[in-house]
Amino acid sequence: MTYTEALHAALLARIDAAHSPEAIEAVRVEALGKSGSVTALLKTLGALSPEERQSVAPRIHALREGVTAALAAKKDVLDRAALDARLAAETLDMTLPAEPQPMGSIHPVSQVMDELAEIFADLGFAVATGPEIEDDWHNFTALNIPETHPARAMHDTFYFPDRAGDERRWLLRTHTSPVQIRTMLNQKPPIRIIAPGRTYRSDSDATHTPMFHQVEGLVIDKGITLGHLKWTLETFLRAFFERDDVQLRLRPSYFPFTEPSAEVDVSYSLVNGKRVIGGGGNGGGFMEVLGSGMVHPKVIAACGLDPDEWQGFAFGCGIDRLAMLKYGMDDLRAFFDGDLRWLKHHGFGVLDVPTLSGGVGA
Repeated sequence: MTYTEALHAALLARIDAAHSPEAIEAVRVEALGKSGSVTALLKTLGALSPEERQSVAPRIHALREGVTAALAAKKDVLDRAALDARLAAETLDMTLPAEPQPMGSIHPVSQVMDELAEIFADLGFAVATGPEIEDDWHNFTALNIPETHPARAMHDTFYFPDRAGDERRWLLRTHTSPVQIRTMLNQKPPIRIIAPGRTYRSDSDATHTPMFHQVEGLVIDKGITLGHLKWTLETFLRAFFERDDVQLRLRPSYFPFTEPSAEVDVSYSLVNGKRVIGGGGNGGGFMEVLGSGMVHPKVIAACGLDPDEWQGFAFGCGIDRLAMLKYGMDDLRAFFDGDLRWLKHHGFGVLDVPTLSGGVGA
């Protein structure tokens, strides 16, 4: 038996006797490491003559390949055995009930936004968005709001410091109406959009916060009348409050960007001393929920459209207020406190899907 054959037999015996990954690694280093026995034989090939190398080299290379294959096979066997042992020790009884995991909840504002988007999608409206930092032209001037209007005053609006070389005044938008302006500037009629989003005004009490959520609607087309506005609002409010007996009352009002303008009231009933939208009996009445009107011709003209050809209506209401009316919350400030107890009580399950029959609150 040659030295190469003897070494091969000895290494295979060592590999067969190894019973752990650490033992296999030790044999590998001893045979194939930098100072290993097989590596030492490979280094001797350089000193041999061509004739000797032609005779010896195949045996040494066969030795290395055989040892390498035996090491890999043994390591695979040991790895499978270790995995089987670990799986046997970590068995899980799938018949046991799963431990409940804490789940988050959907904020009522987000829930109502989803409901509004679905209702108006069924009415053919798209959802439009715009920047929350606006210039005064989009926020006021294009909407026919005069320079002397109280909304332009510092005590009502959050303004940014003037920019050098910029004649525009920048502010946090006070309503989502600038989205209507940007849509009319960038999109040819007919237009049917709602514009939900955050708005900002300098006000804070139980029913007002410096930041709140608003949704506005806009329709621009030919031959639009107040009848279209009333039908749209009636359909929307009955679907949102899930009551076919919701009655509307339109009261003449004034907004710079609509003419004529109307405040919209909805009927309510008293149930256990609380107002419930719908009906009108049981000591109930009407409460205001939104403002609306026919888009002012000056607003249409400011957006590059001919008011003699195109007409439209617009409306707007607070998303937070809609949530309060539908789901029975009485303090707007709680919407933004981040109190987990409040969210757990008034929030919605993450798997709830809003439909026209309404989301079900906790």
